[in-house]
Amino acid sequence: MTLDSRQIAAFLAIATHGSLGRAAESMHITQPALSRIVKRLEDELAAPLFERNSKGMRLTPFGEALLPRATLLQQESLRATEEIQAMRGLSKGTIRVGAIGSIASSILPLAIQQVLARWPNLRIEVVEGVWDRLADALVTHEIDIALGTQMEDSEDICAIADCRWTDTSYVVAAAGHELAQKPDLALADTLDQRWVIVPRGTAPYEDMRRMFARHGFGLPNIVVETRSIVVLKSLVINAGFLSWMPAPMYEVERKAGLIDALPIKSAHAERTLTAFRRREGLLPGPAAKLVEELRRLTASQGAGG
Repeated sequence: MTLDSRQIAAFLAIATHGSLGRAAESMHITQPALSRIVKRLEDELAAPLFERNSKGMRLTPFGEALLPRATLLQQESLRATEEIQAMRGLSKGTIRVGAIGSIASSILPLAIQQVLARWPNLRIEVVEGVWDRLADALVTHEIDIALGTQMEDSEDICAIADCRWTDTSYVVAAAGHELAQKPDLALADTLDQRWVIVPRGTAPYEDMRRMFARHGFGLPNIVVETRSIVVLKSLVINAGFLSWMPAPMYEVERKAGLIDALPIKSAHAERTLTAFRRREGLLPGPAAKLVEELRRLTASQGAGG
């Protein structure tokens, strides 16, 4: 059998709203009409997808199994239609991209600027977060490109060839921090300070851990772990915390005289950044345009950084 788009939309509307009435209203059809569509789908699948309870309708185990696949089918159908219409000049087309904080605040805006200069009708949706959030968004089709640190390909995600560049991370503090004025500052002087860092298990956390290990130290006094770049920078600027950041992430604050790297010899680490895509399927046309600009902007660093 073949699921048609109306059946998929009806199934997802009920799954989302948990109520036949609210789902029918969202689709601008009557409840009996919606009920008939879902009943036909259940008959074709020979399985009940919903069960009624006092709070409305909820998915059966069969419905739970169908939900991620129905969601994917609807997303792919919408994006295929959107891309074809964009090619015909009937709609804008959308680039859906996710990026870690340092990329979102540096090279990504430049690439977006160049894309829009060449294709002004495109729209861009940006998700910022740490890598595990971006990887999930890529697999679930929330985004089509993820920009992060280089790592091994997975079963679902692979790096995009020839789209790699580098940046360097440093121990940072507020510009007026007491350690910034200390003569002969050493990494050991930072160990008992209060630190804020992205959560353990993330690439920046592991880079920092390796940097301290290289100097013969364990981890410093990490008081706060956060995925929020806003919170991280605020604690550095306003509360005297130290942190570990790639230079592009705090470039604006450095120019404003708010955050700077501490002058500690060899307390830095270079990393390679790259673009990732889903292993299966084609890269949507609008997303390919962004990758093209990223390649152009990073070409001077070469394939390996």
